[in-house]
Amino acid sequence: MPSIEQLERLLKVDENDAFVHYALAMEHTKAGEGSLALAIEHFDRCLAIDPNYLYAYYHKARVLIEAGRNGEGAEILRAGLAKAREARDGKAMGEMEGLLDSIS
Repeated sequence: MPSIEQLERLLKVDENDAFVHYALAMEHTKAGEGSLALAIEHFDRCLAIDPNYLYAYYHKARVLIEAGRNGEGAEILRAGLAKAREARDGKAMGEMEGLLDSIS
């Protein structure tokens, strides 16, 4: 996976690249607690660009849950589940349902 710096350079080329925002969010998630707010920002931007980017819902929810924000995480998972149902993506639905069940 490219570094945060490399991804930020790519974002300067196209600030509306949902994948680059997703990748930045994942890298900030890996960086730990101090970067979680940036991860959430990039997941939000990814979803604003592409509301059907199903795994952005899942991973954003994981970050929120990790931060102790279970209610917000559950809300994101429900929104993601609705999109996954529309897309008929059973794998994404199963993963989101499993994560939702783990915090209920």
